[in-house]
Amino acid sequence: MGSAARGWPNAIAGRIQESCPITSSSAEASRGAATALALAEEGHEVTLIERGRIAAMASGWTLGGVRQSGRHPAELSLAAAAVSIWASLDECLGAETDYRRGGNLRLARNEAEAKIIRELVDRQSAEGLDLAYLPDNSSVRTLAPAISRHVLAASFCPTDGHADPIKTTRAFAAAAERHGARIREGVTANAIRVEHGRVTGVETSEGFAASKTVIVAAGVHTPALLSPLGLDLPMTVTVVHVLQSRPLADRLDQVFGVANADCAGRQEVGGRLRFTTGSHPFAGDTASWTEAALAPNSEEMARLRERVGHVLPMALEAALERAWGGLIDLTPDALPVLDAPDAVEGLVVAAGFSGHGFCLGPVSGQCLADLALGRQPRHDLKAFRLQRPALRAGPSASLSLHG
Repeated sequence: MGSAARGWPNAIAGRIQESCPITSSSAEASRGAATALALAEEGHEVTLIERGRIAAMASGWTLGGVRQSGRHPAELSLAAAAVSIWASLDECLGAETDYRRGGNLRLARNEAEAKIIRELVDRQSAEGLDLAYLPDNSSVRTLAPAISRHVLAASFCPTDGHADPIKTTRAFAAAAERHGARIREGVTANAIRVEHGRVTGVETSEGFAASKTVIVAAGVHTPALLSPLGLDLPMTVTVVHVLQSRPLADRLDQVFGVANADCAGRQEVGGRLRFTTGSHPFAGDTASWTEAALAPNSEEMARLRERVGHVLPMALEAALERAWGGLIDLTPDALPVLDAPDAVEGLVVAAGFSGHGFCLGPVSGQCLADLALGRQPRHDLKAFRLQRPALRAGPSASLSLHG
């Protein structure tokens, strides 16, 4: 596919000797598939080992936001690079992702939240992001009439947007397969085999897959795969609930969040509303969770609907069609790990995206391919090392804005 080569630079001579396994879970499949594509386009053998089915669980809980606003400074350059890729991603993948660049609103519902939003705008504007402060309800509703009169102020990033996580993940996977990648769905990675400090392959539910390079992008399952290798990835598992309505007339172009991250939402292409709760502690079994088991009960659904309806009244009108839940792999500093640890040659880790990794999928795939091939990553990944002090500094950070 000629157009894909323009979106995914080729800069490697030689080949990985055996098929490079990428261990993935449904919630992380977009990053796994993006990495598989980046490697396959360069002519390398690659196998994506997918615990479930590609995008079978709605790519986990994700809202589908493609944003730069509200990010930690260390992530901002990655997010900006990702947004530049998203602009032509449909052409590169040869498929529709439903990507729309309608902007992102972060709403303030009281004076304390307005102060938080004002500080966010000042900080991120100084970092070079195109981010405006909307100082009153009139300015917010002039931009987004669907927002309620209860909103006092907001930030607005015009270059942010949203996309369909299922279509996007499947498009990456299909493009990877067209370039020769092998995708093994319904296969569980049970252990990574290491001999004399070097990866030799993956023990799976369907036997051993030999390789000198393994990329672990398994979300909440990642610590269990790393621990036997003497590698510690501190992680708190949290749950987010998602509601999706039946189609409504198009009335909201922007993705919205709120200052304390207790809800977020957007109107999908096709008219459905999709909105999420904040992140809450999860005390269940991460080894056997299902989308249905994580679904909110009727009381939780009612609370979320009321909370969203306070800032977006059309949510109160909408007939609900579907509810589900997903798990977040939250690190102590709420930043991901993108690293090839020195302790185990041939191992690459991509986990801990802390609820805001969907946007980063295309650029993460490129960086992970760089790490797997032993070359200098095209973006600075120092802040995302597995051994960084902030990962061992204490309890997990709060989730400032997800999606």
